[in-house]
Amino acid sequence: MSDSVMSNSLIRLLSRNPVCRRILGKPFLRVNEAVWNRLPASWKRSRPVSVYGAFLNSLVRMRSNRTQFHGTFFMRNRPEIELIRCLAEQQPANSALKMTVLACSNGAEVYSVLYAIRSARPDLRLEVHAIDISQGIIDVAREAVYSPEKTALVSENIFERLTQHEIASMFDEENGRFRIKSWISRGVDWQVGDAADPQLARQLGPADIVIANKFLCHMKPRQAEACLRNLVNFVKRDGYLFVSGVDLDVRTKVALDLGWNPICELLREIHDGDASVRRDWPWRYWGLEPFDSKQPDWQIRYAAVFKVAAQKQMRELEHVTH
Repeated sequence: MSDSVMSNSLIRLLSRNPVCRRILGKPFLRVNEAVWNRLPASWKRSRPVSVYGAFLNSLVRMRSNRTQFHGTFFMRNRPEIELIRCLAEQQPANSALKMTVLACSNGAEVYSVLYAIRSARPDLRLEVHAIDISQGIIDVAREAVYSPEKTALVSENIFERLTQHEIASMFDEENGRFRIKSWISRGVDWQVGDAADPQLARQLGPADIVIANKFLCHMKPRQAEACLRNLVNFVKRDGYLFVSGVDLDVRTKVALDLGWNPICELLREIHDGDASVRRDWPWRYWGLEPFDSKQPDWQIRYAAVFKVAAQKQMRELEHVTH
């Protein structure tokens, strides 16, 4: 049994007791956070402290009100983008590659991926669909213009993970406004849509690569699981599903149930590739636990990229339809 499963079981047991609910409230968490922040990094990496951290994170997730956020960064997870580039480089010359990005937010992830692919393989014919539930954020992404005033609305610093060379390569600057270069931004189909809607998958058709990052964690676990099961219907036979930013227990359950094959290339690097979510554990519900190869099914648990089996894909489509 994994540390997280044990923590969740303990939380459910304690939550039935009114006295325990009061004791394990905000004051308890504040005291623990103050102590945690003073611990040496080596202590935090130890097994006993990690187990206690899993307990604290389970408590945080139980008490949190989850809500969607649109803030993000360019080049947010470099190992993940490197894997996408590698998959693109494996395609035959002058071939077509279809990609769907769900919960595309302000476009930073879409443009980061397109920059990587088109820099490496300008010959590929890309068909790109970018979907978000918010019309306002789709308008920002489609405009492809970022300024200090605009980025303040959607992110702390949307450029903070870019090098100066990348900024010069990706943007045309004029009077403090940064426009994505046309060779990167061309040909994207921006749409308002809900990733949980089975009709959207039928409308778009299956893609070679589906990116569904950083939004399932903002749903309650039951809702996130239902949406995750629907995501396979966006993926082509033996296509690739990128799905980070989701409760690991939920992702592990669905991946095992549907027989997804974890992609082990850069597995640990991708898990640790977004410093902000790693730093936020265990004190934010979206925080990502430390990588632990001693966990049962650790390759499934920590994989953020899967190859979707065709037979499981069809079975799940029938399940969603009925």
